[in-house]
Parts: sequence; C-alpha cells; structure tokens
Amino acid sequence: MLDFRSGKFDILIATTVIEVGIDVPNASVIVIEHSDRFGLATLHQLRGRVGRGANKSYCVLLGAPKTDSARQRIDAMLKYSSGFKIAEADLDLRGPGEFFGTAQHGLLDLKAGNLVRDFDIIEKAKTTAADILDKDPSLKDPEFSHLKAELIRHYSNRIELLKIG
Repeated sequence: MLDFRSGKFDILIATTVIEVGIDVPNASVIVIEHSDRFGLATLHQLRGRVGRGANKSYCVLLGAPKTDSARQRIDAMLKYSSGFKIAEADLDLRGPGEFFGTAQHGLLDLKAGNLVRDFDIIEKAKTTAADILDKDPSLKDPEFSHLKAELIRHYSNRIELLKIG
C-alpha cells in the first residue's frame, strides 16, 4: 500500500478492505469487479477512493446483474454521485429495517407512507409524539389509551428496553 501511495506501483489490487480509510490522492481509476454483488454503501465508499487529487477520476463497475435489485443498485450508482442521494436510493430499495429490533433492512409495517417522500409529515408526527410523551410519559391518561394499546401490540415482544405498562 505504501509503495502504491508513493508511486512506486501504478496498480493496486485489493479487496473491499480499501473501502474505508485509504487516502491516495494520485489514485484516479478504480475497477470494481462483480459490482452487482455489493450494496450501495460499499459501492459509494469504493468509488470515493478515487478522485481525491487533481486528476480526473473514473469508476468502472463490472458485473452482470441478475436481479432487479442488483440492476437498481447499479442504476443508482450511475445516476447519483451524492452520498445523500445514494442513501435515499438505498432506503427506497432495501427499506429502513426495524426501529425496535435487529433487522437492518426490510420494509416498515406502515399502512401508508414513504420515509423519503413523506418526510415532512413524519416530522410532524414525531413532534406530536414528543409532545404527548412530554405531557404523559407513561400514557396513563385515558385520552392516550388507544396509543398505549397499539404500542404494546406492535412492539412489546420485539424489544426488551421498551417498557410500556
């Protein structure tokens, strides 16, 4: 790695271990084999290893996507350079996972809504929930009995730290 960084070697062959923490400003081309097998975060991190210096940089994605999900990931990489846009695309493709659980991907149990598209209304709901909890943290007021019942129904068996009682 030091020889590559110093310019002694022009080519570095590596695993995805270079995804984070490697800063070689003179690196200007990265070729990612089997790019269809990687997630968007990894692809974005790998692409970020080039283009740190003054030279024009290129990221070449090699692969043969066999699933719609793989095609969509590659399409997102071709369409976006912003990490925020990549993260939004990843959220759309994989879902956010569980808020009270261990799944790191998957769709939420929402009746309607989209975390990206409906961000404003979700923020309003968050503010309303915070106001309710400031007023009645244990949800003992009969006005909130339906909320308490729904929380117990949805989350009491998913996380030990959630104490609703």
